[in-house]
Amino acid sequence: MATYLVGDLQGCLDELQLLLARVEFDPARDTLWLVGDLVARGPKSLETLRFIYGLGESAKVVLGNHDLHLLAGAYAHGRVKEKDRTAAIFSAPDKACLLEWLRGQPLLQEHDDFVMCHAGISPLWDIATAKHHAKQVEAVLQSERLPWLLDSMYGNSPALWSDDLNELDTLRYTINAFTRMRFVLPNGALDMHCKLPPDEVDSEQFCPWFDWPQRKPLDKTVVFGHWAALSGIARTDVIGLDTGCVWGEVMTMLRWEDKAIFTQAALN
Repeated sequence: MATYLVGDLQGCLDELQLLLARVEFDPARDTLWLVGDLVARGPKSLETLRFIYGLGESAKVVLGNHDLHLLAGAYAHGRVKEKDRTAAIFSAPDKACLLEWLRGQPLLQEHDDFVMCHAGISPLWDIATAKHHAKQVEAVLQSERLPWLLDSMYGNSPALWSDDLNELDTLRYTINAFTRMRFVLPNGALDMHCKLPPDEVDSEQFCPWFDWPQRKPLDKTVVFGHWAALSGIARTDVIGLDTGCVWGEVMTMLRWEDKAIFTQAALN
């Protein structure tokens, strides 16, 4: 019985299957944790959704920004971009089943030893606060208010967390923190623009969310994806698994029990 964690798929199903074959992954005994962005930009978004859905309880998924954008195209007024390469999903006979499953996935998954999300946990939150606000968003995604939220989630404000935010601002901040965040500013506000690696920015202006000096302590390792320019990071407090497979680099998978790392070069 093993626990595997893998970086952003973005429709790169072939690379994932090669990794799973290499470790002899068996869904009857093993679990696969996925950091979100199952779809978009890669060649097999539809097939990826079908494969992960077919793993049942053996797959532990969190939603990424591309997954939410797919849902916005399906349930609200989001515009499906050609470069996302998700058009096949909208004409698939199992579209409704796959999308209903996807909207039921959380923003935050918890293991005894770690928590997993797509982009990270706001440095202004402790773990209890993060779990609370994740559940707020999940409840709306799974309700009749889904179209309203998907239409309203776009935008970069509010950038700074406050307990006094109204409902929509709270939900938008939560989505941005969990699915889009990379850097924060000196006051802890989210920066939604810069995608560079940390060593290419002004460190007095931009700080990786996980290195902000006043970050709330968490009692578990945070496993995340989203930030391909990091090229992966492995520390006791954070593990970043997005290593840019969809951009021609590699897909990275971690076996939790012994921290063994497996990589697969992009095929396309």
